[in-house]
Amino acid sequence: MSDFDFDLSQYDEEYAAAPVESPSESVPDGKYQAVVHKVELARSKQTDTPMLKWQLKVIAPHSVGRMIFRNNMLGSAENVKWLKQDLFTCGLELDKLSDLPGRLEELLDVALEVTVKTKGEYSNVFLNRRIDADTEAG
Repeated sequence: MSDFDFDLSQYDEEYAAAPVESPSESVPDGKYQAVVHKVELARSKQTDTPMLKWQLKVIAPHSVGRMIFRNNMLGSAENVKWLKQDLFTCGLELDKLSDLPGRLEELLDVALEVTVKTKGEYSNVFLNRRIDADTEAG
């Protein structure tokens, strides 16, 4: 117990009325600042296609702490092109894609501006640009 001596009952109504966002629900469409929380190579359950799975943790402007999920499938040359662009956006340049497994850690904690757009039942996540502390402060 603490020695906290303050009556919180004056906030009971606001507390009861305050909405809570479920972390499992998708974030609304829009632009977010997020950091790469987790990234891993995996295979699609439906097609067994290799993919890079991203977990991005929102840091601003709203839905802070919620997760945004993105997958880069590697089933075609076009998919590989999108992956290369995403890695470049994050500041990770590779000589060859086979170097990626040993360099995944370099993506962790990279801050990004991302856009979430929903079309029908699917959401697309676009990695717009890397956010560096010195460029944001300037």
